[in-house]
Amino acid sequence: MAVKDEIEARLTAAFTPERLEVVNESHQHAGHSGDDGTGESHFRVVIRAAAFAPMSRVARHRAVHQALGDLNQRVHAIALDIG
Repeated sequence: MAVKDEIEARLTAAFTPERLEVVNESHQHAGHSGDDGTGESHFRVVIRAAAFAPMSRVARHRAVHQALGDLNQRVHAIALDIG
């Protein structure tokens, strides 16, 4: 399964978001630090879910990274826009 699909599946299962966009930005980082040549090293995630309402910004980021689990080790960078 592609990393993008794994990110979408894990975040959907964890938060049932009203909005979820996962954009693979790896092509913008080709040849830079963290580019492992797979084309799946850098992602941008926009997520909106009611589950985040009572959380602080830091708690939201922690919750997303916890939901992603081992993907945090396999991906060089994940930019998060959480609301």
